[in-house]
Amino acid sequence: MATEQNTLVFSGIQPTGSLTLGNYLGALKQWVALQDNHRCIYCIVDQHAITTHQDPKVLRHATQEVAAGIIASGVSTAKTILFPQSANPNHTELGWYFNCIARMGWLNRMTQFKEKSGKNAEESSVGLFAYPNLQTADILLYKATHVPVGADQKQHLELCRDIATKFNHTYKRRFFPLIKPLITDQSARIMSLKDAKKKMSKSDSADNSRINLLDDVDTIARKIRKATSDAHLLPGTMECLEGRPEAKNLLTIFATLQDKSLADSLHSVSNLKWSAFKEMVIEVLLTTLVPIGDEMRRLLRDRAEIDRILHEGAVRSRHISQPVIEETRKILGLLSL
Repeated sequence: MATEQNTLVFSGIQPTGSLTLGNYLGALKQWVALQDNHRCIYCIVDQHAITTHQDPKVLRHATQEVAAGIIASGVSTAKTILFPQSANPNHTELGWYFNCIARMGWLNRMTQFKEKSGKNAEESSVGLFAYPNLQTADILLYKATHVPVGADQKQHLELCRDIATKFNHTYKRRFFPLIKPLITDQSARIMSLKDAKKKMSKSDSADNSRINLLDDVDTIARKIRKATSDAHLLPGTMECLEGRPEAKNLLTIFATLQDKSLADSLHSVSNLKWSAFKEMVIEVLLTTLVPIGDEMRRLLRDRAEIDRILHEGAVRSRHISQPVIEETRKILGLLSL
């Protein structure tokens, strides 16, 4: 995407579980790069987190930990706005309006609800079913123009465009923009260290399936050495990489950490034994993650300062969103008293 001063990028992350290498390479690394050329708003979406039960104390601490991880990764709160979703009530107000705009059929087609609810859809919260409407409100509340997303989130962006289009058509004005996705490079899709067919997840019950940003040196090394591999040497060509998800996953980690293409990285390690290659992966991981983990721990020693930073971001977010919510009320025929 070309550099434009009139673009506004919005993105969010849930404070559930510890931030992982997957979060860093799939989102945070990109957030850092985007802030240099775009206006950016980054939100810790704690209200999305409570669509499933969360321990209140754990959630508060997790929100602070995620904030620390975002900052430690290189996001500058001088350049960008960083805040927790619940600190700006305009999100939920606009979310309700979009509940009244979105159609049941649209939400019934959302695959993520089906995946998360499984066979217990009737026992799932209404919030889990309707949260895509709140996600749309998160974005359109700031009239954002672009959202960085993985391919698995593209359906949510299509819903966002549908809601904006219906609102604009119903009230006969071009008020909300049609959001454009910034699709995350597939090379940054990091998979589980135990099952390379599944995405690395901070909510996975198996801690060995992921690298946490707060893992220490010994833990990172141990997890990589124990990561699932296959019985062959590293492939010599990209064609030979097909059908070998474990090799592709560790090569993706190795390449992305160094800002190299998968092909270039493969050329440098082709035909190595797994043991030798894993030591190379450990080396590049430690170079990147140890400073981030150290900075996170430093920040977390003063949680009051983290709260101050988040409060400042919330004030800035309300300043931008308040005119939008007031104009939305006016369009809907609601009184702003």
